[in-house]
Amino acid sequence: IPSRNMDNETKFMITCMLFTAICSSVSSDEWKATVVKSIDALVTSCVVVPCSFSHTGGNLPSSRLRGIWHEKDDKKSNIYHEDYTLIKDSFKERTQMLGRLGQNNCTLEITGVKDHDNGPFCFQVELVRTENNDPTKYKFSFVEDCVELNMLTEPPKPAVIKPKTATLGEPYTVTCSVIHTCPTHVPKLSWNLDSTNIIVHHKDIKHGNWEMQSILTFIPEEKDDNREITCTAEFNGGLKSSETFTLHVKRIENYNHIIIPAVVGIGTALLFGIFCIFMRIKLSVNKKETFLLSSVSRLSCR
Repeated sequence: IPSRNMDNETKFMITCMLFTAICSSVSSDEWKATVVKSIDALVTSCVVVPCSFSHTGGNLPSSRLRGIWHEKDDKKSNIYHEDYTLIKDSFKERTQMLGRLGQNNCTLEITGVKDHDNGPFCFQVELVRTENNDPTKYKFSFVEDCVELNMLTEPPKPAVIKPKTATLGEPYTVTCSVIHTCPTHVPKLSWNLDSTNIIVHHKDIKHGNWEMQSILTFIPEEKDDNREITCTAEFNGGLKSSETFTLHVKRIENYNHIIIPAVVGIGTALLFGIFCIFMRIKLSVNKKETFLLSSVSRLSCR
């Protein structure tokens, strides 16, 4: 009996040592997550939270990884999980993982944002390893790298960049832009002018913020002077905001009423001057001819 007990104790010790070795090899991998700390979220719209993670254990396939997002104060309160039944009721059908875990991307999207979705929310990854045909899950929670949502009940207003004045008949360009955090459902920018010359840009300005731009170019007419031009931003969910400015059209200065009389006056003066010079020359010639004729006449008489 003592030997049998010794064998059981030995087996138990060996099992513990193997388990410790496996755990130590997993824990020796350094896992880190990079999550934006704070981001604006417009109520009724969506928000995309940038997230990435890294580890020193080499490349891992997506099939061996499970991504979870949960509330910071309660790891069991999941706002996203691959198992739909494990998601908190208030977040079901409103969250999805946009990034591929095999590419170390844990970006999260929340749609239909509600005013109580402020978080903070943290990312957790599960690693599945098989030892002796026995799959084992290892969880790594990044509770020190969580995101908090700044709830916006009113949509941000677009910003308008424009020249102070427009010139009649010359191209006039104005830019309207708005910042948002929902790149999967970008806001729509529109103008109260009928123009086909509109260029749209969308760019990532980092930290979860994106900029939508609409560049309008048109040729002002006289009827556009003192006209109000409005740029409207419509966000996912239906909320709208706008910015309006008054267009001032400058007419091209016409100096014909000054130039034409001046040219006519100068031309008249030149013609009169030429006429006077011509007459003076003619008189001088006549005088010379008269003097010569009189001289010849006197000589002939003699």
